[in-house]
Amino acid sequence: MSGIERRFFRDTRAWIAGQATGDTLEVAIGTGLNLPYYPAGVRLTGIEWSPAMLRIARRRAADLGREVELHTGDAQALDFPDARFDTVACTFALCAIPDARAALAEMARVLRPGGLLLLADHVASPVWPVRALQAVVDAVTVPLQGEHFGRRPLPWAVELGFTVERRDRFNLGIIERFAARAPGTSDT
Repeated sequence: MSGIERRFFRDTRAWIAGQATGDTLEVAIGTGLNLPYYPAGVRLTGIEWSPAMLRIARRRAADLGREVELHTGDAQALDFPDARFDTVACTFALCAIPDARAALAEMARVLRPGGLLLLADHVASPVWPVRALQAVVDAVTVPLQGEHFGRRPLPWAVELGFTVERRDRFNLGIIERFAARAPGTSDT
């Protein structure tokens, strides 16, 4: 799988995690595949709905000697106070969260003013034959696995008032990653 991930996702995990600063929340941390890429000074908290995945993330963090606060939780209803984090990251997970807009609104809520949102996911391609194929795939994966290939979180982030600082799309536009600044100015 790591070869497939490198080919299709490129350096996205390093691109996302490497930009994190300060108190950072990773939403849907999964098995902790991003852990090796966070800078040393980041104080990392991760949430994941699957206890089995969190067990793997705990082992991975221990193997890396990385201190991480891990919680079972729902991305659509984050159990953190408003404006708690400097950075919120989420990689390849919004596609499987039932209400991705609610999850994104929660990420915005827990970010401090001027905080950094880092997202990467597979999205609807701008190439119409690819997008048509994605719609066919969605017809199967959405009812069976809740996996959406046609979502676009970037416009939703802009609707929430985020300012996009960096953005990259590749692999026929299927993979999109971006860094966006929350509205307001940071007090830190």
